[in-house]
Order: sequence, then structure tokens, then C-alpha cells
Amino acid sequence: MSTSLVPTNSLITATPDEGRQLAIKMARLVIKATQPDEAIRQKLREIYENDAALLIQISQVVASEFATIAAANNYWSTPE
Repeated sequence: MSTSLVPTNSLITATPDEGRQLAIKMARLVIKATQPDEAIRQKLREIYENDAALLIQISQVVASEFATIAAANNYWSTPE
């Protein structure tokens, strides 16, 4: 596999918003790695874009990625 599944080569982000954006990118890369054929991904998109349960499952993948990123960033806490 030639594409890194962590596009920035690091899970460290400056803000939670950047972490969320990274989580979305990572989830997309996992889908692309799992199904590398773009034509098939396009056909599958027609199925899941109209299925609320499948869209919720996609959001759960992003949430899992975000949880990993948040932990790597010490939940963006600042020392007191």
C-alpha cells in the first residue's frame, strides 16, 4: 500500500477541530484502502448515501478515529 493511512504522518493536531478533520480524512483513507476501485466506491456510495443506518456507522468510524487522535493529543489539555 503506497498511501499512508495517516495523511500528516502524525496524530498531533493544534486544535480539536483539526483533530476532527484529520479523523474524517483517515476514515476516508481506510475506505479507499479497503476498496481501491473508485468505480465500485461510487456505486456503493449510491447505496449508503440513502441509508441512515449506514451513515450512522460511518460516523462511528470517524468517532473512533477521533478518539485515538484526541488521546494522542492529551485531549488538548493545557498544563496548569
